[in-house]
Amino acid sequence: MSSHRYVAEYDDEDYQEYGEYERPKDPRRPYEDVESYEPYEPPFEDDLGAEDPRVGRGVRRVLSGAGGLILTPVALGLLSWGGLRQQMLVQATLSNQRDVLSIGLLVGGGLLLLTVGLLGALSATGPILGGLVWGVAPGVATIAVPEWGFRLVRYLPQNDVTYGVTSWLFIGGLLATGFLLIGAGLASRLARRRR
Repeated sequence: MSSHRYVAEYDDEDYQEYGEYERPKDPRRPYEDVESYEPYEPPFEDDLGAEDPRVGRGVRRVLSGAGGLILTPVALGLLSWGGLRQQMLVQATLSNQRDVLSIGLLVGGGLLLLTVGLLGALSATGPILGGLVWGVAPGVATIAVPEWGFRLVRYLPQNDVTYGVTSWLFIGGLLATGFLLIGAGLASRLARRRR
């Protein structure tokens, strides 16, 4: 088949002779000989505000770590004080009465521990540090050498909070809470890596 179109014998401006068919050039690919050429596309304006996920990682770790180190002992103190009050005023006396203060202390301590666990959304540093420093380390030291547990308690002021912490320390409550916080921190780190 011919690549020319029919050309009339007479001069008519409607009919023209055409040459070989040439594919129109793609303005995005000015160089045909380069196969892997990717055209430059200017970034969308939405992309200009996108942040690098690594920026601010140190700040998140510091905030999470400081929160874990500060909130964990407060939470453990509230829980142990509320537990001691509950034990002395309800369990020891076989009372059917409620102690509102001990319930408030237990709920407040639980909420603070929940907050420490949620700090794992920023960085796993907070729950891991809080659980290690305030739970696992004193718990293991007390189990290994009970005398160290008594020495640790001597550094605390002698009041109801200290008696509650001593009870939690020797029955393994601090150790268990520390392992739970470390587990929460490790779980958040593993979940972040899978994304």
